[in-house]
Amino acid sequence: MAERKIIHIDMDAFFAAVEQRDHPELRGKAIAVGYDGPRGVVATASYEARKYGVHSAMSVVKAKKLCPHLLIIPGHMSVYKAVSDQIMEIFREYTDEIEPISIDEAFLDVTENKPGIPLAVTIAKEIKQKVRERLHLVASAGVSYNKFLAKIASDYRKPDGLCTIHPSRALDFIAQLPIEKFWGVGPVTAKKMHALGVKNGADLRTLTKQQLQMYFGKVGSVYYDFARGIDERPVQTFRIRKSIGCEHTLLEDICDPTQVEEELRRTVQELLGRLQRHPFQGYTLTLKVKFHDFEQITRSFTADEVIQEAAEIERIAFQLLREVDYAQHPIRLMGLSISNAHSIDAYDYVPGEWRQLTLNFEEEAY
Repeated sequence: MAERKIIHIDMDAFFAAVEQRDHPELRGKAIAVGYDGPRGVVATASYEARKYGVHSAMSVVKAKKLCPHLLIIPGHMSVYKAVSDQIMEIFREYTDEIEPISIDEAFLDVTENKPGIPLAVTIAKEIKQKVRERLHLVASAGVSYNKFLAKIASDYRKPDGLCTIHPSRALDFIAQLPIEKFWGVGPVTAKKMHALGVKNGADLRTLTKQQLQMYFGKVGSVYYDFARGIDERPVQTFRIRKSIGCEHTLLEDICDPTQVEEELRRTVQELLGRLQRHPFQGYTLTLKVKFHDFEQITRSFTADEVIQEAAEIERIAFQLLREVDYAQHPIRLMGLSISNAHSIDAYDYVPGEWRQLTLNFEEEAY
């Protein structure tokens, strides 16, 4: 069987780059796209801002402290979606085997490609060039024989990076890779890894699959494979939607029952709106609450029938709220989601059809 040829394309500082492209007065300046408020969160920071330590998911308040001259730019999601569609059209010149990960990145399987180009790195170079020439934006690309390594490679030389991890060099590359760089290893998992003496891929490779499963559960077997350069996951051109939901960070913490209940009603209405726009049926309703001290809890209820009627969603939501003690614990964030999908209604992507996958790029506030 021929070695797979996988490319991961990641747009560099996408939202910020689009804003700087469309507004010349912002070029060369430290900007962050996000909501400019006391509870605002940075969606994307330009590389001029990143020099000061500003990064995505950081609070706007902290970002301004790190970079006092930082400009906060409100996001324009419709523009970003349109640009993303243009990028995907470039991808389709080479393959239809495309798996969007978010609005600004995707995997491409170019093992068999439309132009018949033998080297994946050649395709990656052409895509980067076309993105630059047609859209005046910069992308980074990673090339390897599986998704794990292609993703790692695209992050390796950002911005405007191009990195290929050849099968013959994969194990050596992984051995020196810091554990924090492994796909799926966040701060909490990295801390656990460090406690086990695991600092890089070479250290990870010394642990057995049984040990990793004992420490990390099912995902332990994934770490075991990654340490050995193994990732059999295909590039998927369709996805199954697992849930649908919404959440909001409030401008002020609340603990008054009247305010909390009004906020919950508002969240129910937004969830209903999303269900109308994106038909989805599931059996489980989950209430998410984050308190003023950033402690986060969830409360869930699973019904025998799909949860879809407005009155039923509101009834269950208030039932779940009664399980939350917020009298002396003010609420900072509230969210609702429906999961535990019902049959074919879970399909958000269908074979042969690409649909834009979007992620909320800021914490909205009322």
